[in-house]
Amino acid sequence: MAKLISKTYGDALFELAVEKQTEEEMLAEVETVSKVLDTNPDFSKLMNHPKILKEEKLKVLEEVFKGRVSDDLSGFLTIIVKKDRFSEIDEIFSYFISRVKEYKGIGVAHVTTPLSLTDEQKKSIEEKLLETTSYDKMEIHYGVDEGLIGGMVIRIGDRVVDSSIQTKLEELKRQLLEVRL
Repeated sequence: MAKLISKTYGDALFELAVEKQTEEEMLAEVETVSKVLDTNPDFSKLMNHPKILKEEKLKVLEEVFKGRVSDDLSGFLTIIVKKDRFSEIDEIFSYFISRVKEYKGIGVAHVTTPLSLTDEQKKSIEEKLLETTSYDKMEIHYGVDEGLIGGMVIRIGDRVVDSSIQTKLEELKRQLLEVRL
């Protein structure tokens, strides 16, 4: 259900930005508001509190965001509050951000390795990903998982390429257990 809500509202915001040709500006605003909400969890608690009237939530929303964000985003946040969907705001914003990046040809990859990579290795990975995908630009997030032993795991959206030694050992173990003598 939450995925459907984030998709519905995220698509609406995306289509509004495309219609008005303000994708870049809206993306920057949404990322900023998202960071502000992350650093102020009490604001989200206030906006989601069932005993606070919607009218009061709308007043707070106007005081906080009016003049600081575009009228389009301000209006969108108002709709979110009126429809009691503020609890899904993080998912809605995440969906919107990924949708704009996809539209702009920016791929988001998560690369996990057993050790930290050098800048040269990171550049090589980025070049290889740009060659093997349809993206014009890559935004890569690197992580370290010492349990991988060697190799790497690359995740782009729903696709995963797992060339880690840990996975290869698990696959070998599974194959050996299937062997009948």
